[in-house]
Amino acid sequence: MKSLVVDDDFFSRRILQTILSGYGEAHVAVDGKEALFAFEQSLAEEAPYDVICLDIMMPEIDGLGVLKKIREIEEKKGIFGNDGAKIIMTTALDDSDSIKMAFREQCESYLIKPISKTKLAKILTEFNLIK
Repeated sequence: MKSLVVDDDFFSRRILQTILSGYGEAHVAVDGKEALFAFEQSLAEEAPYDVICLDIMMPEIDGLGVLKKIREIEEKKGIFGNDGAKIIMTTALDDSDSIKMAFREQCESYLIKPISKTKLAKILTEFNLIK
């Protein structure tokens, strides 16, 4: 499994990268711009990310903007539905508007920080990315 952790907070990135590296290759991005670069690069290399953990509150491009752009890029490349990256919003925002907006922009899951290994593993199992 190849994953990308996108979070502007060092400790959140480190925790998620540590968890995900136990299941395969885990990359990190510190903001939305870097995330989009990494995502596009992975497609260009024909080694796309299986899962992306994406924080919402980030400078420059927030997580919802990144999510929307990723789905636009996938659509332009003919990548639809289950063939695209599984995106898990990993955020401190637990209000219904943020949750609805994230699912409207086509995330697959939404986890409230702090993220536990158990909850993340359950979602990855549901996505058939780990056993």
